[in-house]
Amino acid sequence: MVAIASCTRGAPAPARKSSEPSAVLAKAAAERIVAVGDLHGDLQVARRVLRLAGALDASDHWAGGKLTVVQTGDTLDRGDEDRAVIDLLERLRSEAAQAGGKLIVLSGNHEIMNVAGDLRYVSPTSAAAFEQGRAAAFAPAGTYARVLADWPVIAQVGRTVFVHGGVLHEHVRYGIDAINRETSAWMRGEAPAPAVIMREDAPVWTRLYSAEPDAAACAQLRQVLAALGADRMVVGHTPQSHGISAACGSQVWRIDTGLSHFYGGPLQLLEIESGQARVRGDAS
Repeated sequence: MVAIASCTRGAPAPARKSSEPSAVLAKAAAERIVAVGDLHGDLQVARRVLRLAGALDASDHWAGGKLTVVQTGDTLDRGDEDRAVIDLLERLRSEAAQAGGKLIVLSGNHEIMNVAGDLRYVSPTSAAAFEQGRAAAFAPAGTYARVLADWPVIAQVGRTVFVHGGVLHEHVRYGIDAINRETSAWMRGEAPAPAVIMREDAPVWTRLYSAEPDAAACAQLRQVLAALGADRMVVGHTPQSHGISAACGSQVWRIDTGLSHFYGGPLQLLEIESGQARVRGDAS
């Protein structure tokens, strides 16, 4: 059973609709968690990394049992198969739940950009894959925007926080639940886009931890983790030229290795088991 906890401070949040993404997913620390970085429309790489995780069988069905997999956003753009990647992940989310496992897919900056109508990184092949038109599919209340509405911006599993860019002081003050809830409502066409997700320092855009964090950035990270009751943060967004790397005393793990064909980076994932994180996959 997955317990849902709130990290929104102040007054209780409004009742969450069943279609809205959960903010904090509290699971026993001893369970195995696998984190996968940016996929950017590359179906073959998505299959390969999920098989490396033990989550996908030869027939493209869930094989992970009670495994938890977190994909940290940017499934979209640059590659030609982002519709197929989303469709695979959505089917696996359902199959994982039926098997007692979990696949959590986050929204990154490219998911936000598509819903906002910024399609400059969409390939012609990918655009042609949407019969109703790419813009209509991802516009608020569109078919695929409603799919993304089920994907949180920030998720916490046990004592690990997952986010595409990073969680800053102001995001904690605003409320993690509120960020997820308001972004989901926008994608469903029920509310305007929340300003907190559109700013340069938004959870999907900031590179404070994913680039080269200085002492001040690491100090902020420690304070954010303490506020959330977490030991580490896992982020994507900024390709790591030598593969998955840790910073700030291993309190942040940067897992965007440029997996997709567009970047040609190493096939790696981050595995967290018994509270310990380690890298699996190809050497850089």
